[in-house]
Amino acid sequence: MKDIQIDPRGPRFSAFWQLAFSVSALLVGANAAGIAIMAVLLVLFLPGAIIGPQATLQGWVFRKAVRPRLDPPTETESFRPPRFAQQMGLTFCTLAVASGLLDLDAGFFIFTGFVTFASFLNSVFDLCLGCEIYLLFKRATTRTAA
Repeated sequence: MKDIQIDPRGPRFSAFWQLAFSVSALLVGANAAGIAIMAVLLVLFLPGAIIGPQATLQGWVFRKAVRPRLDPPTETESFRPPRFAQQMGLTFCTLAVASGLLDLDAGFFIFTGFVTFASFLNSVFDLCLGCEIYLLFKRATTRTAA
């Protein structure tokens, strides 16, 4: 698969959306409304987890409404680490929704909390935990010539 280069500000913009949804779910609680909020977030993660962050609704809004108002990016990045982060977000959203549906309130709050924490770090500090885990995994599995 071709290595698509993306504006690194796009995933950070998306993280603000994810943070808003996950904080809302935490505030509403492990009831039908909280589960529904996390289910919507799960759907928002799907295209990013399958194709990459450039395929998400948030990515589209960034490209159409935000990026034209910004200076061009000074550098781009591979879509692969943010896609892995989207896959992690999808996993935790799925676990949160499943926990909520199974009346496992602690699981709902724990998994929603993970999404909230990761989204907070990315949106506020530009630290993508999923990207960092991806890069650590790549370094650990890539052999270097001696």
